[in-house]
Amino acid sequence: MVSIVVSIHVIVCVAMCIIILLQQGKGAEVGAVFGGSSQTVFGASGAGNALTKATWALAIIFFASSIFLALASARRVTGSIFDHPFSSAPASVMPKQAPKNAAPAAPAPAGNVPGGASTPAPK
Repeated sequence: MVSIVVSIHVIVCVAMCIIILLQQGKGAEVGAVFGGSSQTVFGASGAGNALTKATWALAIIFFASSIFLALASARRVTGSIFDHPFSSAPASVMPKQAPKNAAPAAPAPAGNVPGGASTPAPK
């Protein structure tokens, strides 16, 4: 269900970008820069054309799918990462423990050179 809504959400996003870019902006003429525009920016709008109605419809679908996806992702979270801080730590971070059935380590060999090699006696 979520994957269907995500695909609808992506399609609506792309369609809304295209439709918004196709619309003509208010006061987009060169005369609007110098105050010669006959259109009002915040005035009453007419009945609206097909692109305006499509933009509103896509915006409503966009907001509805956004709210659905936010609620769906909030339901999936089952806990916090602070509930079990060491449960997902990598093996290299975890302290290494000797197995319980392993034999104890052999004692180091006698001698004064590391590694167990003995040196000849001085003459």
